[in-house]
Amino acid sequence: MRRINTYLMRAVIGGSLVALLLLTLLDWVFAFLAEIDSVGHGHYGLAQAILFTLYTEPQRMYTLFPTAVLIGSLLSLGNLAAHSELIAIRAVGVSVAGVVRAALMAGIIMIVVALPFGEWVGPEAARMGQALKVAAESGQQVVREGSDIWARDGDRYIHIDHALPGRRLMGISVYTISPVGHLRLALHAASARYGDKAWMLHDVQKSVFDDPERVQVEQLMTMKTPALISPRLFDLLDTQPGEMTLPALAQYVGYLKRNHLDASRYELSFWQRFTTPLSALVMLMLAIPFVFGSQRSGGAGQRLFIGIVVGVGFYFLNRLSNQVGLVFGLAPLLSAMLPLGLFLFVSLFALRRLR
Repeated sequence: MRRINTYLMRAVIGGSLVALLLLTLLDWVFAFLAEIDSVGHGHYGLAQAILFTLYTEPQRMYTLFPTAVLIGSLLSLGNLAAHSELIAIRAVGVSVAGVVRAALMAGIIMIVVALPFGEWVGPEAARMGQALKVAAESGQQVVREGSDIWARDGDRYIHIDHALPGRRLMGISVYTISPVGHLRLALHAASARYGDKAWMLHDVQKSVFDDPERVQVEQLMTMKTPALISPRLFDLLDTQPGEMTLPALAQYVGYLKRNHLDASRYELSFWQRFTTPLSALVMLMLAIPFVFGSQRSGGAGQRLFIGIVVGVGFYFLNRLSNQVGLVFGLAPLLSAMLPLGLFLFVSLFALRRLR
């Protein structure tokens, strides 16, 4: 039994890795073609576009992981079925449940390897790619760590605590330095929003250092300025959920809720971090009925094709559920779990019919 389990696990893992590689290559090609439209903005050329898509590919690869597991397990186990190896395995007393257990053990091993990759490597690489794109398109020096942003614009150094959707900023500090390296102006604002071709700052403290022995401090409820950061640069700096680790994402969701801001997009991404690995296990369970079903009829290729369509359908249904949930204000947990629960029910129903 140990040898049979090892053999089945190796087949599932090997097939899944091959499928993931092929899906990743295809996804990178489409991502690069989509990025061509940005080529020519500032110093953003083909080389930068290639690097940007390579940096952001690990994040997309992680989202393709469940689909790759389904397709890979269908192909690998289907190959065993085509060579009557599954029949031989059943003949020595291995039940359908035993095959499912071996496949799930392989899935758990893949999840253990994929989780650090998806939670740390992917977000960190995506941040590096975004920083590369920002610097190339805007021509400004930008440093980003989590939600904190430092930008340089001439003699001004700008720090932003959070960049929120809708061209809103929270916790802005602007420091203007003289040519000899002295601080000339320090400006702090609780929040800012862009509109009518200018930034409107709120709760502003402005400190002017014209005289080395005296500082002029001014408190303002609001302040309008056209020169903070360009809207184009803001759009590039907008905090994306996929660029944040799970702890950072949880902290950011809490921050948005405490400030009565819309956190649905980030909360949805938070729950998706849990549903993605679980989806891989559900896809493995869903693959078994297709494989054993192909043994009982001559339509093995047709059944495998249907299984591949189901995997791609799950990917798009998951995205559709997320978008519908955001538009209609559904609970993020429900939006993230609905496709998973539906396919889990289908897989359990199909497995029960095999017994």
